[in-house]
Amino acid sequence: MSIVERKERQRAERYELILATARELAEAEGWDAVTTRRLAGLIDYSQPVLYSHFKGKAEIMAAVATQGFEELAARLEAETENVAGDTLRNVCAAYLDFAGSRPVVYEAMFVLPTKIKFASEETPPALRAAFTAFVKALGPERQDAIFLAEVLWSALHGMVVLMQSERIPAAGAEDRLDILVRRFGGDD
Repeated sequence: MSIVERKERQRAERYELILATARELAEAEGWDAVTTRRLAGLIDYSQPVLYSHFKGKAEIMAAVATQGFEELAARLEAETENVAGDTLRNVCAAYLDFAGSRPVVYEAMFVLPTKIKFASEETPPALRAAFTAFVKALGPERQDAIFLAEVLWSALHGMVVLMQSERIPAAGAEDRLDILVRRFGGDD
């Protein structure tokens, strides 16, 4: 391995370490606890080293969000390929499962302010892929499939936020999901 390759690998490893540490700290104490000074201390690098990767906390959160979009897209796309069961329900359930199992990442993706653009030319490919999975699950031949997908995603997001903030009980999640799928699947 050349010196250049080794330095590139070390840089990539540092990048991933910064993101993993930021996620762990946010999971333990919330995103407010994530600061470049605190991260630098936790990973034993100076703040200038962090700034060589990210301009600040907002960029770190955006990078965590982007990784989250990649994971979410992979989960949703897998469900559109799954021939077992109702594709729409499987995609919606996968979305809710992702949000419930990765609340800190979900918060970075959808709740906290970032400069990630939705529904624009600048939308990251993974975010587009996640949205496309909803369109596919609904049936792209349906009239207004894009708008239906936006409304479906909005409803799922609302469910997530309300359950995570304990404004609606998590116990009814399956029943709510069934109602949502019936409405969007055209069965009601």
